[in-house]
Amino acid sequence: MCDVLVALPAATGGATLFAKNSDRPPAEQQVYEWSAPRQDGRSLRVTHLEIAAHTAPTLGCLISRPAWMWGAEHGVNEAGVAVGNTTVYTTLDPRGAAVGLTGMDLVRLALERAATAAAAVEVITSLIGCYGQGGSGHDPALVPNGRPYWNAFLVADPSAAFVVDTSGSEYAVEPVVAARAISNRTTIAGFDAVHRHPRQPVERLVDPRWHASQRVLARRPVSVPDLQAHLRSHDSCGDPGWSVCMHVEGVEVTTSSMVAELRPAGQSVVWALTGSPCRGVYEQFRLADAAAAAAAMASGLPRP
Repeated sequence: MCDVLVALPAATGGATLFAKNSDRPPAEQQVYEWSAPRQDGRSLRVTHLEIAAHTAPTLGCLISRPAWMWGAEHGVNEAGVAVGNTTVYTTLDPRGAAVGLTGMDLVRLALERAATAAAAVEVITSLIGCYGQGGSGHDPALVPNGRPYWNAFLVADPSAAFVVDTSGSEYAVEPVVAARAISNRTTIAGFDAVHRHPRQPVERLVDPRWHASQRVLARRPVSVPDLQAHLRSHDSCGDPGWSVCMHVEGVEVTTSSMVAELRPAGQSVVWALTGSPCRGVYEQFRLADAAAAAAAMASGLPRP
């Protein structure tokens, strides 16, 4: 599952704010780590396949990653770009797709390769065109038969943000005006009208969370405490447990949460935790200190 929000300076009165809860299987471990800049060789192994290496050195980024996979649920890079994804289902059945990139692979590749939100959109869409989306986004030890799905992305930098909706190799991009939220459905109106699966129970399991996020973003100025309180909330009025801070026993729980104030040149400020936001404490640090902070989180913060 997952919920992602962004508020640009017009909605905050200051810096761009980006926030995400990552909802995953309850037994899955998720970790924050610093992906240092590197120069790849001729190929790069991601979650399910090898792809051509990036020709330039990668950007350093702080990522939250399910421990079993290469890709990331969300993160921020040293240029001040943040990316997060959500699961979406459409009229195209993902179970018939060839093995390709997972949504989390695309999040991490965009963070490692893009110095602006617009460039991150180009990374995501060009890689979908080249390699496609496919393969399970869940740990085979926990979900033996796999669970492939399509993805929506929210991409932001200190001055701009974009939503990317996808269905297989098809996609749509929409710039953000002031503030935007995404959840587990396509939300770009024209794309949603054509591609959203008619039997997906969005009115019970998705829209209550999405609408709750929209209400938070409508209260100006949007602030870090507002976003943290929202990521901890259970009041989105959907089916029991299907709240922004998710607690669906045996199915999905929130296993990682982040709020970031996006600034260029490594000056972004991050508040992050692993486990359920309602039970944890957000650790604050500057991205410039992310390597040390990620190591501290790995040893000291609660796990799901």
